[in-house]
Amino acid sequence: LLGLPMMSWVAIRVILAFFVLMTRTSLGRAVYAVGGNPHAAVYTGIDVGRTKFTAYTISGALAGLTGYLWVSRYAVAYVDIAGGFELDTVAAAVIGGVSIAGGVGSVFGAVLGALFLGVIKNALPVVNISPFWQLAISGSAIIVAVAFNAQANRTKGRVILKQAEAAA
Repeated sequence: LLGLPMMSWVAIRVILAFFVLMTRTSLGRAVYAVGGNPHAAVYTGIDVGRTKFTAYTISGALAGLTGYLWVSRYAVAYVDIAGGFELDTVAAAVIGGVSIAGGVGSVFGAVLGALFLGVIKNALPVVNISPFWQLAISGSAIIVAVAFNAQANRTKGRVILKQAEAAA
């Protein structure tokens, strides 16, 4: 459709759905609050257990969708077929500005981090870099991103009420 594979259209739909979910719904605000400070989220009336349950349920649904798309693309399904991809996904999120501690980040930042990491992983074999140096370069990019993330003087969470911030 329009020159893009169907997997790309599924990815675009998921990205847009999560952008709307995280920026325009109370669940998105609750996820940011629980990720930033679960104890303070309790005091604001957010059910932390329900929010975590919903987040884990959505994560499981996305893992199922990913498995389905993998099998539809490659026609193969093994338990350990995508071993090691977990680190790549966490690295892409951290490179995109998502805080490891929680409460900070955006959907488009994570997408940009994934695109950056994908470009690195796909461009290095093209220029005949050995697999050892490919891992070293990818690992270095991850370490630099984590170091910048740890040293960044960001706010500890997403400001929900701009008026409250201005008054403080």
